[in-house]
Amino acid sequence: MTNFPFLARIPYTFQDQSLLKKALTHPSSSRSPKVSDFERLEFLGDRVLGLLIAQMVYERYRSEKEGDLAKRLAALVCREACLEVAHHMQLSDHLQAALGDTVPHSVILADAVEALIGALYLDGGLEAASAFIQAYWPALLEKDIRPPKDAKTALQELAQSKNSGSVPVYKVLDHSGPAHTPTFRVQVSVKELGEAIGTGASKRQAEQMAAKALLESVVLN
Repeated sequence: MTNFPFLARIPYTFQDQSLLKKALTHPSSSRSPKVSDFERLEFLGDRVLGLLIAQMVYERYRSEKEGDLAKRLAALVCREACLEVAHHMQLSDHLQAALGDTVPHSVILADAVEALIGALYLDGGLEAASAFIQAYWPALLEKDIRPPKDAKTALQELAQSKNSGSVPVYKVLDHSGPAHTPTFRVQVSVKELGEAIGTGASKRQAEQMAAKALLESVVLN
């Protein structure tokens, strides 16, 4: 417990320490085996996180419709949310990974959060995983009083308000990385507003990040 201060925030102690080690050992840290324990835990943790966050927003926002709950869920389980949690808990201090150009450090950190949730679930069930999420996600939950608006939708609404015939145009600039952790770079351009570039683990996510970047640049200017 003392070697991992982020676990001190939850009332749980790992029974199987090997699960914790697997969750904190990215396949890039050594010769990757045919089957990666890290990636398997990440797969499981992603599903557990989705379930528990869905329950959290369902119970917290009792007057909201399904569409608004879905927006909150998407914002709380996305890679950016997991990365913010990773930074908050200083996970990089305990993660074993070989940083290189093929896999961005931000991607590894976000994936490690999901792998850790998967390990907690296997070791202590939903109760252990829930304790972890309850310790680190409420701060994200408090950020937006209203349901978050989809960045692409917000950009389209802004473009239409500027010019009735103006629409955002998205273009994939490049696609790199291995199949299990791809990175997309997408450019969005809007007449009268300018252009911006976003990156993400999918074309859709990269489009969202590009739209967000352009919205932020418009606000700053």
